[in-house]
Amino acid sequence: MPVDAPVYPIGLVVDGRPCLVVGGGRIAARKVEGLVACGARVTVIAPEVVDDITDQPDVVVVRRPYRRGDLRGFVLVITATGVPEVDAAVFDDAEHAGVWVNSADDPAHCSFILPAVLRREPVVVTVSTNGHSPALASWLRDRLAQVVPDDVGALARRLSARRDAIHAGGQTTEGMDWRPVIEELAR
Repeated sequence: MPVDAPVYPIGLVVDGRPCLVVGGGRIAARKVEGLVACGARVTVIAPEVVDDITDQPDVVVVRRPYRRGDLRGFVLVITATGVPEVDAAVFDDAEHAGVWVNSADDPAHCSFILPAVLRREPVVVTVSTNGHSPALASWLRDRLAQVVPDDVGALARRLSARRDAIHAGGQTTEGMDWRPVIEELAR
């Protein structure tokens, strides 16, 4: 069931934070890869784990089934077992513990949705359909990738330097019309 309530879009800083992935297959591997890329301290719990997970040097792998209470100490949990009973148990534990949880391909058991992501660091563009159609979100992301310049990250860094200079001069950037500056720097 898709999420019908409006979602609050947010970018989480998981760098250095303990995150748990329950499941060890190819979908779990993609989730692990995304978390590791953002600096999370990742633990995986699963009886069987694909090489794409075990090849990650800083990922802790616990080879056994999930047990109630395993999510203690984690700030974020993703479950990708493909076993509805296990994913539901993880969701129930997370809800009880006040931990954010995403259940892959099961929006009814999610307290957050993972969008399709386009990265042009430090620029990150995300697309979500609130679980209605992950395929559409991916399709839209791919379309956006065609129009978002590869060097937009460099533009973001130049704008950041300009903003820092304004702040260093004791001025605020609140309410500033950045469009002319962006147009100038984008040339």
